[in-house]
Amino acid sequence: MSRPGEERTTAAVRPYVITRGRAGSSRDALPLETLVVASGSALPPHLQPEYRRIADCCQGLLSVAEVAAHLGQPPAVVQVLLADLIDWGHIVARPPIRVVKRKRADLDLLRKVLDGLESKL
Repeated sequence: MSRPGEERTTAAVRPYVITRGRAGSSRDALPLETLVVASGSALPPHLQPEYRRIADCCQGLLSVAEVAAHLGQPPAVVQVLLADLIDWGHIVARPPIRVVKRKRADLDLLRKVLDGLESKL
């Protein structure tokens, strides 16, 4: 219980309330480097303010981490809300490009090209 003069904080409760108690979404967690942008569709009037702030923030291409920073919310909370907006068609996500393992032959070919260029100089 709070003592007189002490300020009560709701910082621990707020993320729980924003996500309605969900720690995840119906889809895999969005990597922090996933790029998101608003689809341009009109948001329903009943959506909570955090969804609207995300849609406003995503008028340009941003990463999930940038959206979280702009909103001042933990990334896990923003990932849940973004997943909802993606499911509803209000946000479009572009997954990060995965780096594939380089083959040894590719490195050998690049060395030969570099050696050939250096010999021309």
